[in-house]
Amino acid sequence: MALLNFRRKETAAPSGANAAVEAFLKGYSIEVMPRTAEKVEDFRDLLPAGTRVYIAHIDGTPIEDMVATAKRIAAEGFPVMPHFPARIIKDKATLADWIARYQGEADVKQALLLGGGISKPHGDFHCSMQLMETGLFDGFDRLHVAGHPEGNKDIDPDGSDKNVMDALRWKQAFKDRTDAKMAMATQFCFEAKPVIKWVNRLQAEGIDIPVHIGVAGPAKLQTMIKFAIACGVGPSLKVLQKRAMDVTKLLLPYEPNEFITELAAHKEANPDFGIESVHFFPLGGIKTNATWAIENGGASAVPAAQA
Repeated sequence: MALLNFRRKETAAPSGANAAVEAFLKGYSIEVMPRTAEKVEDFRDLLPAGTRVYIAHIDGTPIEDMVATAKRIAAEGFPVMPHFPARIIKDKATLADWIARYQGEADVKQALLLGGGISKPHGDFHCSMQLMETGLFDGFDRLHVAGHPEGNKDIDPDGSDKNVMDALRWKQAFKDRTDAKMAMATQFCFEAKPVIKWVNRLQAEGIDIPVHIGVAGPAKLQTMIKFAIACGVGPSLKVLQKRAMDVTKLLLPYEPNEFITELAAHKEANPDFGIESVHFFPLGGIKTNATWAIENGGASAVPAAQA
């Protein structure tokens, strides 16, 4: 199937697309890194107009590369949301410099604030809450934070979710006392039922920050397992391990159809369910992920509520 060209017109979802899945995928976002973005000639050939593109900042990536990537993707017409990992930012002056570069060169107005994947901070910051407290993001339209449906052992080494939940309560209070548009972009998962349970628990706790559920895009099973282990994916990893034991599926690529279909059906039956959007991690490549999304009805523009 040839890639649809979104430069000419907005293309309707395929006629065979599941209506619930199409609605669930509407306004999805996707994540890139500077080195993966370089492999894409033009994002307009791959993504629906208005798709939010997160730019992951891996430790060691020069800020110049991050800003250049943001500038290039923004110039192609997409809202960009760079990562600000607290533990790789030396101090407030460095943070202010990064923000000034993003705003000056790429008109960035959205940011994902997170702790970051390293154990020892490079400087003054160790968590996203400290970044939020600087006041340097006051002019931004959107501030997203990280979510962990299966917990995070870096934050809660004892296997509980006490610290994670305390942090979410703090972020909820920040949302309540400011005019920040917020959402929670989560780690990718592979099993719907624990995610549904987690989102319902957030709502029961009074945490109404919309969830943008992390979804691993299509990839070879071996690739998926490697990334899942490296990223600390929890109990739902067993979905991949079970698949790996089936020799008839071992060589087939993993696709998130079952995971998304189950969540979409739950959202359709429960409109107030806290998942607002899907956030793709294109582990098998941006083009592969974008093609899968198009073929499954994800060819709709970002809803106004998420703009």
